[in-house]
Parts: sequence; C-alpha cells; structure tokens
Amino acid sequence: MDAGSFSSSVSSEKGRSASRRSALRDVPSRPFLPSMHTSSRNPSSCQTGDRFIPDRSAMDMDVAYYLLTEPRKEKENAVAASPSKEAYRKLLAENLLKNRTRILTFKNKPPPPSQPFFQEVDISSHHLKPAKQRRYIPQSAERTLDAPDIVDDYYLNLMDWGSSNVLSIALGNTVYLWDASDGSTSELMTVDDDAGPVTSVSWAPDGRHIAVGLNSSDIQLWDSSSNRLMRTLRGVHGSRVGSLAWNNNILTTGGMDGMIVNNDVRMRSHVVQRYRGHQQEVCGLKWSGSGQQLASGGNDNLLHIWDVSMASSNPSPGQNQCLHRFEDHMAAVKALAWCPFQSNLLASGGGGGDRCIKFWNTHTGACLNSVDTGSQVCALLWNKNERELLSSHGFTQNQLTLWKYPSMVKIAELTGHTSRVLFMAQSPDGGTVASAAGDETLRFWNVFGTPVPPKPAAKSTSTGPFSSYNHIR
Repeated sequence: MDAGSFSSSVSSEKGRSASRRSALRDVPSRPFLPSMHTSSRNPSSCQTGDRFIPDRSAMDMDVAYYLLTEPRKEKENAVAASPSKEAYRKLLAENLLKNRTRILTFKNKPPPPSQPFFQEVDISSHHLKPAKQRRYIPQSAERTLDAPDIVDDYYLNLMDWGSSNVLSIALGNTVYLWDASDGSTSELMTVDDDAGPVTSVSWAPDGRHIAVGLNSSDIQLWDSSSNRLMRTLRGVHGSRVGSLAWNNNILTTGGMDGMIVNNDVRMRSHVVQRYRGHQQEVCGLKWSGSGQQLASGGNDNLLHIWDVSMASSNPSPGQNQCLHRFEDHMAAVKALAWCPFQSNLLASGGGGGDRCIKFWNTHTGACLNSVDTGSQVCALLWNKNERELLSSHGFTQNQLTLWKYPSMVKIAELTGHTSRVLFMAQSPDGGTVASAAGDETLRFWNVFGTPVPPKPAAKSTSTGPFSSYNHIR
C-alpha cells in the first residue's frame, strides 16, 4: 500500500551562465607598398603607392621609361658629366617632363570608404529572429473554491473537466458541476450511504454525459443537461470502481478487484473485453490520443500497456494480453499522462515510496528517463501548447511543479495547498488547471498560459479539371 511518506522535496535550479563577447582585437595594419617614383634626397618627398586603380589616360609610358632608367644612367655617368650637360638635362626636364616625378597619377582624389573595414557589429541593425519572451506564470491561484467532504484517498479519481467547459467533482456522496463560463454551481446527483461514497467521475467525449463510479461497484451514466440517470452498469466489478476512462463509446473501468473492463455503453450486454494483469486495485487508467493503446497503473506497483489489437472478448486462462509490463516503479502508479505531441510517449508517476516520474516509449517498451521528484506524485498533465509537464505532489510541500521537457528542468513551483494535491484537471483550451487536495479546497491555476488561437485554414486554390464543380452528380 502507498503510504505517502514524508519525503523532503529537493528542488534543483540550474543556473544560467551569461556569455560575454570577447574583446575586440587591434585592427591589423595594411601591408607596406613600396614607392614607385624615383629616389629623392628629401625624405618628405617619398610617397607610397595607392591601392586604387590608376587612370591610364593620364600616363605617358615614354616618360615613365625615362624616369625609370635615368637615375641608373646618372650614376654611371656621374663622373664624366659636364656642367653644360647637367644644365641641358634640367632644362629638358622642365620643358618635357614638367617636373613630374610620379609614374602613376590620378585625375581625381580617391573617394573615402563609406565605412571602416573593421567596426563593432551592431546587432540591432541585423534582422535577427526576436527571442521568445518567457511566459509569466502566476505563483498564486487565480480562484479558490471550497470542497468540503472530499475523500482524501490517493487511489480514487474524483475530478474531471469536460469538453463543454464544465468541471465535475465528487464530494462525499454527491457529484457537483461547476460551469467555468459563468461560475455557476449545480448538483448532479447524490447516492445513498449504502452505495457511496462516489469513487470516480469521468466525462464522455461529447461533454454532455458523465460516468460515475461508486463504492458499491456500480457505474452510473448521467445526462448532465437534464440531470437524468441514463443507465446503471452492474456486476462489472466485485468492489469499488476507482478509475474510469473513455475511448469514444467504450467506457473502461478499473476496480479494486484488479480487473479492467471495456464496456460498450450502446449495447445491452455492455462488457466487450476484460484485461487481467493487476493483482491489486487499479488506480490509474488513460487511453492514448489515437485510442489504440491503454495505460493502466495499480497499487501493485505495476504499469501495463494494452493494445486494442491484442484484446479478446473471451481470453483463455493465462493468456497475456498486455503489450508491455513495467515493474520499475517502487510504489503505486496512479499518475498517467499521454504526450499530446508524441503519440508513443507516456509519463507515469509513482507514490510515496517511489517519488519518480518516468517516461516510456510504448512502441519499444524502453524507459527514456526517470526523475526523482522528492515527493509523492499524485497526478500528471501535459501542456497542450508547449513542451511542458505539470505534476502535483503530496508530502511535504504539497506543491504543483512545472517541468520543461525533455530536460526536466523546473520552471515553477506553485504552492498554496496545505495537504497533498490528489487530483488535477485541465480546461478544454489547455490554459487553466484545477487542483483539488485533502485540505478541502479547489484551486484554479493559470499555469499553462493563454492558448494561441489556431490560424485559419488557407482556402483551396485547386485548378483541377473539376475545380468549378461543387459536387459530381
């Protein structure tokens, strides 16, 4: 039996290290370009070459040849040169060369560069993808309601939120309905002490009909719009029915007798399959989104995965119907949640003697990860819009913990309950989570944020041969 031990909750926060830009290095100098004019005795007259392309129309190749060869001839004939020849050379240079000393010339001054070659990069000027702003998560409940006489039992499932935005909760022998659209409360049904208390509730996919499991082993089907009892399923189990799960018209029930039964509520003989695998009470049942696999957890510390293709209406004795049998948990397995963005990913949580959240690949049967939360795991819910998982816990902090998947880093811890948070339910839009605890309070948390409205579907632009016809006659 899961005792819900008082284990201290260890919260680990991973620090974030801020990265710094490396210091800018000195800009390397340009390579040296030697002078391309004749040597001069005046150092200030030396000019280096220019990296811009010269204007060839301003060049005189004959003059350039003379300037390149004249210094060498002057050195060779320096001794034999007479004053008259020197005067003649100077006169010739003034008239013909016009005192030009450069070979490469430019008509106009080269334009300055538009921006320096080495400069600090301005990140704001680049069209970068804007960083996603971190979602604000309120640390306190946005609304709190009284829940007197709620049964403080780990193995029961006493709350569910239907597709019509109505939350149902069982308090003792009575089931109440709370309409989230206007905040109104109504009483659905009350059973006698002989049949009660109510041990499980679950909305049908249509959001109108609701199944109610009783301590007497009966299952009742109610129409919430008219508060009318539609049907009572008897003889399905030998003891209380603590877990319920819908798969279209199939209502799956789990009892303290360890049996799992599929009931087709449209048929007179409603029992269509029985699953045998648990030796103690079945406290967790969840169908996958595809409706092909069923996960069941029990007080025998076992987790089973059942496949509809392997089910048989009349199984032979000893027949193994389950697809996978997991024995890794060390306490009762009640918390189950199928991943909305990966169909074969299942999260499961163990009781006080285990305190772990485990992730399973239900196709291969592999355990992908296991995280010790430090306290009893009572319920699990996936965020429908982000890769996040919410868990509710028991002793000692009685908190709700939001995890980032798959790193399993804690994003937030929500406290307020003074007793273990046994039940959680998610609103149809996925933004709000309701939690109920043994402290007889029902709290609403805006933990998953405002859901993003879906984009409208693009209109078809088909240009096929029958695109102008609405239908084929």
